[in-house]
Amino acid sequence: MAEGLRERKKRQTKQRISDIATGLFLERGFTAVTVAEIAEAADVSVNTVYNYFPAKEDLFLDRMDGITQRLARMIRGRDAGESAARAVLREIRGHVGAVSPAYGLMEGFADFMRVIEDAPTLKARLYHLQQEVRRATVEALREEAGTGPGDPMPFLVGGQIIWIQETVVEFVTDAMLAGRHPHEVSREALGLLDEVEELLSDAVLDYAVREG
Repeated sequence: MAEGLRERKKRQTKQRISDIATGLFLERGFTAVTVAEIAEAADVSVNTVYNYFPAKEDLFLDRMDGITQRLARMIRGRDAGESAARAVLREIRGHVGAVSPAYGLMEGFADFMRVIEDAPTLKARLYHLQQEVRRATVEALREEAGTGPGDPMPFLVGGQIIWIQETVVEFVTDAMLAGRHPHEVSREALGLLDEVEELLSDAVLDYAVREG
């Protein structure tokens, strides 16, 4: 269905507010910028800002909405004959090899992370997002493997799958904060993924194989 004029204007307004807020946060820091200043810069009311973004943290982390379901989507979208963990490894390798911003491989990512590091409420929101990632991943594994709530394997395998992603994200973040070039970091992260795969047991690598 084609996007209507009203929906398009709302989407554009939301995007403009987010872009202006992000620019101010990067320039002055998260805690130093008020919602009222963002509203003034975007030429909207404070109420309008809150209509689109219920909390100030949402203004900076709005592009992370899809992250909570990312691993779950990879698991559910695995190929025939492919396990959950191997699907995640394949997908992450694809993102890293493509130097994707989805994993922080872009100019400006270090500035983004510095804003978070200096704002306790943003770090708290990230922790909450990580817990949502865990719940979504375990739930996807339970559904795909067809196990009951008493089976510990989805929780155990889910923890390892989350570890794969967190290891890559931490490596990329540290490298980008150190001023490294995204393409250089991409090559090294691909090597890291090979080492990660070697550390995983067959019980993890062969769990929840999709029947062909």
